[in-house]
Amino acid sequence: MAAISGHSSQPTFCLFAGAGESGKSTIVKQMRILHVNGFNPEEKKQKILDIRKNVKDAIVTIVSAMSTIIPPVPLANPENQFRSDYIKSIAPITDFEYSQEFFDHVKKLWDDEGVKACFERSNEYQLIDCAQYFLERIDSVSLVDYTPTDQDLLRCRVLTSGIFETRFQVDKVNFHMFDVGGQRDERRKWIQCFNDVTAIIYVAACSSYNMVIREDNNTNRLRESLDLFESIWNNRWLRTISIILFLNKQDMLAEKVLAGKSKIEDYFPEYANYTVPEDATPDAGEDPKVTRAKFFIRDLFLRISTATGEGKHYCYPHFTCAVDTENIRRVFNDCRDIIQRMHLKQYELL
Repeated sequence: MAAISGHSSQPTFCLFAGAGESGKSTIVKQMRILHVNGFNPEEKKQKILDIRKNVKDAIVTIVSAMSTIIPPVPLANPENQFRSDYIKSIAPITDFEYSQEFFDHVKKLWDDEGVKACFERSNEYQLIDCAQYFLERIDSVSLVDYTPTDQDLLRCRVLTSGIFETRFQVDKVNFHMFDVGGQRDERRKWIQCFNDVTAIIYVAACSSYNMVIREDNNTNRLRESLDLFESIWNNRWLRTISIILFLNKQDMLAEKVLAGKSKIEDYFPEYANYTVPEDATPDAGEDPKVTRAKFFIRDLFLRISTATGEGKHYCYPHFTCAVDTENIRRVFNDCRDIIQRMHLKQYELL
């Protein structure tokens, strides 16, 4: 949630909302990089353990899934069996000491074609988004004098529980941004943020069209995001509140669409008959398949916002990639104008 003041004596509040693992915290981290002084060496040091825990969680999850997905995936190299057993044995240890032995086993396992094949099927189980990113950087993460980069910090996944505030000023306008947990049991805490809200920034993970949510291992993640969006859009207390929609994880969506393994129409049958609107502007050099996919998902959300609203509130969609600082800088600059207009309208200064 972001509080803006500057055009009137009243602050403006913007709620950051979205389902679990949509990228809300990553966007708030970008605000720190762009508008606060980023992360100091001490804060970077404090994140090392979280990053190494991401590595452990990732390899434990993949190796454990090899025998549970149907059909199961065997190790390509049977000599890696003892490594796989080692990883499973350390899974329950919470205050684990990250030894060189651990990193060596992880590196060898990640090089195993069977482990890679299981990773390719990660939509069949629950795997953190940053798994590949950190497993590919195991050499640097394992260094004794490892210092995380900004990109490492952006990728690092830590479950958000509670409400976190980031404050900054841009062009004499004060922002208070509140990051809230997106898992179902966290959402009841949002209600305390709804008072005096001027705009909601809703974050949706577009790449999640072929995944299920952690909470029940059954509900489609994109469907859950659409349902949550609809409940916020139609909430009787929020009928005059406009929503800025961040259609996030565009990089991962493009990757999935171009890989061609998971077809959108298998999860959303209406995609088969979808045609891209004439006014759609693709990015330079963008594959037409990617353009069609991203506008289809955009239109799923816009269908909800145009069905009701009576002209009292609007939905402003933006395609985003939360780990791309330049993309977030550009999008946020566009949003500032929209939010400031809403702020003026709220206090009838427009």
